[in-house]
Amino acid sequence: MHAARLKELIQAPEILLAPGGFDALSASLIEKAGFGAMYLSGASIAYTKLGRPDIGLVSMNEVADTISLIRERSALPMIVDADTGFGNALNVQRTVRLFERSGASAIQLEDQQMPKRCGHLKGKSLVSASEMVGKIRASVDARDSEHTLIIARTDAIAVEGFEQAMNRAYAYYEAGADVLFIEAPESLAQMQYMNSQFQHKIPLLANMVEGGNTPLQSAKDLQQLGYQLVIFPGAMVRAYTFMAQQFLANLKQHGNTASWRDNMLDLTSLNQLLGTDALLELGKSYEGSQ
Repeated sequence: MHAARLKELIQAPEILLAPGGFDALSASLIEKAGFGAMYLSGASIAYTKLGRPDIGLVSMNEVADTISLIRERSALPMIVDADTGFGNALNVQRTVRLFERSGASAIQLEDQQMPKRCGHLKGKSLVSASEMVGKIRASVDARDSEHTLIIARTDAIAVEGFEQAMNRAYAYYEAGADVLFIEAPESLAQMQYMNSQFQHKIPLLANMVEGGNTPLQSAKDLQQLGYQLVIFPGAMVRAYTFMAQQFLANLKQHGNTASWRDNMLDLTSLNQLLGTDALLELGKSYEGSQ
C-alpha cells in the first residue's frame, strides 16, 4: 500500500527526497526518474491549472480530482498539500476523507487563515494555535487508515517569530501530527535548533524553494541537520516554465522547431514514454471477446 510505503521511507535512515508534481504526466516522470515519493503541490496546481499565483484560489475538489488522475497513472506514494483544510475542523475532516479515498498517502495541513498564500510570500496571517490543534485532532480522527500520515505545517516564523513557531510546532506534535513542517526558517541556525528539539520525537520536513527565505541545501546536507523528508514543491514548474519561454521564443524567431529538436522528444519518443503501444495492445486483447 502506498501510504504504508511512505511511512517506511520517512522512517528509513536515508532522507526521503520528494519532488513536487502537479498532474499525471509529472507524477509519471517523477516515478520513472526513480524517486520514492512525490509531493502534490497546491502552488503548482494553481500555476498550471489556473495560471495564477499561490494565494488560496485552488479548491478542495480541484485538488481531489488531481489526486485521482495521478493515482490512475501511478502507485507512487503521494504527499498532498491540503492548504488550510478548506475551512474549520469539520471541513478538515471532509477534506481528509476525500483526499484519502482519492489516493493521498499523506495530507499536509497548515495554520494560515483563509485565503492562504505561499509560505514564502509576505502578508500571511494565522489561525490561533488552539484552532489548529483542533484541526489536527480532527484530521487524525477522520483518516481511515493509521498509515495515512498527517503533516502539520506552521507558518508562524514570518508572522509571530521563531520562538512562537517552535511553541506551535510542539503543540501540533502533542495533538497527534505524524510529521512537522516548520515553514520558512531563515537561517541554518534555526534549522539546526528545530531539529535538535524534535530529534527522536517526530520527523521534520524541509521545504526547498528557489528564491525563498530558507537557505537552499542538498538532501545530504539536510539529512545531516536531522531532517527525514525534503520537498522541492515548485521546482519542476519553474524549470518547465523557463524551458517553455525559451522554446516559444525560439519558435517565434525561426518559425519552426528544427533548431530545438535536440532539446525535445519527438512523437515516437513521447509515445514510448507514455506506454502507448502497451495500452493499445491491451485494448486489442478485449476486442471480440464474448
